Amino acid sequence: MSKIKKINYGIDAPKIIRNLLIIGCLIFLCSLLIPDNLVQPISVFINRSLLTFGIALIIIGLLMLTYAKFGKFRHRERIINLINWKGDEQVLDIGTGLGLLMIGAAKKLTTGKSFGIDIFNTFDLSSNTIEQTRINAELENVLQKINILEENILKTNFKDDYFDVIISNLCLHNINKIEERKQACSEIYRILKPKGKAIISDFKKTGEYKTTFEKLGMAVEKAGTYFFDTFPPLTIIIATKD
Repeated sequence: MSKIKKINYGIDAPKIIRNLLIIGCLIFLCSLLIPDNLVQPISVFINRSLLTFGIALIIIGLLMLTYAKFGKFRHRERIINLINWKGDEQVLDIGTGLGLLMIGAAKKLTTGKSFGIDIFNTFDLSSNTIEQTRINAELENVLQKINILEENILKTNFKDDYFDVIISNLCLHNINKIEERKQACSEIYRILKPKGKAIISDFKKTGEYKTTFEKLGMAVEKAGTYFFDTFPPLTIIIATKD
């Protein structure tokens, strides 16, 4: 029997969410097991501290899960709507994962092409495979408008001045070294066409991206931070190549 194809955009940081919920629940349970024979002020302090910490971890895990299930779709539209689409754009999604942004951009295209690159790490996203990304594109009716490649943004095989639009969400912070993050921004600059836009969304390092793009001569704007429908709260950097 053939496997039924289903759209699956995965859970972001699944192991982190799992650990937050498990540890939070364990700490919460521990707060209920504080022995009664302790000195009363100490008992109350330990109980309240554990209770607060456990609940905080559970809430953070649930907020991350809510973003993964619902918020990221709204945030995708926020990013996509920052572009005045003509339909003939060449688009690159960095860290495409299961294709959420790449497919969203592809839906805006007529003669253009939407590329997605990733190293397909399942730690950052559950079910993160090229095969599932293609299934998502097929079921979203954009398979002919996309091209998925296993590449690293530190050094790509694209020509200079190739893309009209480059988009990315929750990707560049995964590059651990500051010099390599600067290298990634320089690579974005290299492959972006003059007057092209790079839209980078992340929960940290956005000030660093902004500074790097400005040093490359790009005009940079900031949108956000968005606290109510993203978690961690996300900020968008919009850099235009002169």
